[in-house]
Amino acid sequence: MGIKTLSDHYPTRVGARPEFIKRVDPVVWGGPEDGPLSAEQLARFERNGCLIVEGVFSQDEVDSFNTRLDEMSRDPDVQNDPGTITEPESNEVRSVFDVHKNDALFKATAEDRRVADIARQILDSQVYLHQSRINFKPGFAGKEFWWHSDFETWHAEDGMPRMRALSASITLTDNYEVNGPLMIVSGSQNTFVTTVGETPEDHYKSSLQRQQIGVPDEESLARLISDGEILTMTGRAGSVVFFDCNVMHASAGNITPFPRSNVFLVYNSVENTLEEPFAASSPRPEFLASRDFTPVGA
Repeated sequence: MGIKTLSDHYPTRVGARPEFIKRVDPVVWGGPEDGPLSAEQLARFERNGCLIVEGVFSQDEVDSFNTRLDEMSRDPDVQNDPGTITEPESNEVRSVFDVHKNDALFKATAEDRRVADIARQILDSQVYLHQSRINFKPGFAGKEFWWHSDFETWHAEDGMPRMRALSASITLTDNYEVNGPLMIVSGSQNTFVTTVGETPEDHYKSSLQRQQIGVPDEESLARLISDGEILTMTGRAGSVVFFDCNVMHASAGNITPFPRSNVFLVYNSVENTLEEPFAASSPRPEFLASRDFTPVGA
């Protein structure tokens, strides 16, 4: 499967210098009549590229999630699975992918209408799960995730053609200012920042631990941040953070005793299914980029 060169609205990893490309796709596709979010909430998502919905899941549900997470983190089969990523300096579990396919509890969570209906409303279409994962950020040991746009990788390495996808991050622990919460650059969803450097073969094997190709340069980051502001996604366990596929985001390391774990569900429109990669010689594995486009709840 070769690199795609035609009909590319967001070319990246092809030039000698990074560029800013104006977004040509809507941020919000639907309206208040299409789902549970109000006009004001949709406007906030469109303006900032993100939205926190508090108290979506009860404490009992959160406790069930965390019990299952604890079991998974100690399960040798999970630890040895190709979809489990460990910290580069230790054997601590960093992320577990494909949880909506491999675990009944998280499959039901991905299909839960309290989350999926919001994805359908913002994207104004049926959706499927492009990716799911659990991120662990234990106290004192959780490492940082550098600034990046998810869409840059999904476009370059997975073949996602347009910006019609979003992530839903379900907080399984309280997210404080100090324990490495998700940080988002408001307004950055409107600009696609190209990156420099060709995609190495099997790039995902190293990038999931520490990404160096496909991340923005410091000058571009400083410009984006000066045009917007950094929002920290703090909130109680059971909240859900929805954020646009192209918004620039990151999280700092956790040097506090307070752990931070989240379930990430990536919803893509069924009208935006994957093609050939736009800047890689072959697509990433299924556990990172599903090519099963069956609508959620079908």
